[in-house]
Amino acid sequence: MHEEALRDPPRSPSEEAPHQQEQRLARAAALAACAPVPARIGNALAGTAGWTDPTLVKSHRFYPKGVSSPAQRLKFYASQFPVVEVNSSYYALPGPGTVAQWVERTPPDFVFNMKAFAPLTQHPVEPVRLPPDVQGALPASLFDRRRLYPADLPAEVRDALWERFRMALEPLPQAGKLGYVLFQFPPWFTATRGNVRVIEECRRRMDGLPFAVELRHGSWGMPGRIERVADLLRDLGAFYVIVDEPQGKDNSMPPTALVADPRLAVVRFHGRREETWDAPVGVNEKFRYVYDPVELAPWAETVARLSQEAEQVHAIFNNCVSDHAVVGARGLMALLARRAAAPADETALVPAGAAVH
Repeated sequence: MHEEALRDPPRSPSEEAPHQQEQRLARAAALAACAPVPARIGNALAGTAGWTDPTLVKSHRFYPKGVSSPAQRLKFYASQFPVVEVNSSYYALPGPGTVAQWVERTPPDFVFNMKAFAPLTQHPVEPVRLPPDVQGALPASLFDRRRLYPADLPAEVRDALWERFRMALEPLPQAGKLGYVLFQFPPWFTATRGNVRVIEECRRRMDGLPFAVELRHGSWGMPGRIERVADLLRDLGAFYVIVDEPQGKDNSMPPTALVADPRLAVVRFHGRREETWDAPVGVNEKFRYVYDPVELAPWAETVARLSQEAEQVHAIFNNCVSDHAVVGARGLMALLARRAAAPADETALVPAGAAVH
């Protein structure tokens, strides 16, 4: 299956006829049904970027009937997956009380990965997304703007946001349930010395916490530079985020499987919708993608190799439309389970550092 995937990858679902899309969905669902519960194989854990997406809830393809409250949904999710990436913390700071409830509602070995609040990663933020007292400290000229960039904010406001974010996280490391804090930098964050200093400053602000970096401008992934990026993160004690995403765009990073810190390897799956990757569309259109089993097969081999190089591997599916991420995460673990049960001579690994598509 691995060689077939590399030789003749399937077309994007958007290029397929309706019956072909149905067949893709059927293949993905059939594979997902074979996954272990919860979705982990050894030190390789799979999960999704959130558990409350409205399209997931409305699909009725994941949560059983009667599982409708926030507490019930998290408990059920945690029975199916050993890890989740919290995406909502990018849009607004969670309260410590909320995070403490998450800790109480999940098993002792469950892991949360937290996405950093937007202005901490050079993204703009709507003023109404800021904590009420921070909003009150803004000059009227700033509050009237639709979006604020970090450079627009007074230094004391930026400091307050860093402090609030760390405070919100506190229940997780205290309970041993924090996997990493994800710093996903914007597509316009290019490979410059100044931006290297930004990464270093973020690492300083997150001192003592597990720190993962996802870069989204192709300049970071150029041949010869990607290895230097891994060296930088290694020196900072940070995790490099490996990505599966459309290729050939300015905002495309190659899927180079590097481990910067042996404590953890992170792979994030964004789908492969080339036509929407750099288009001004909503997130549902951008990430509406179902992974075909033949697309996941090379990744199963790569994750198996990463599991030998790192103490733990987190495979996070960010194609959170309907149950696409759930099916992808389960499918990957089903392939890993199948691979683990196969004879060694049938499971050749992808060479170290090789791209997988």
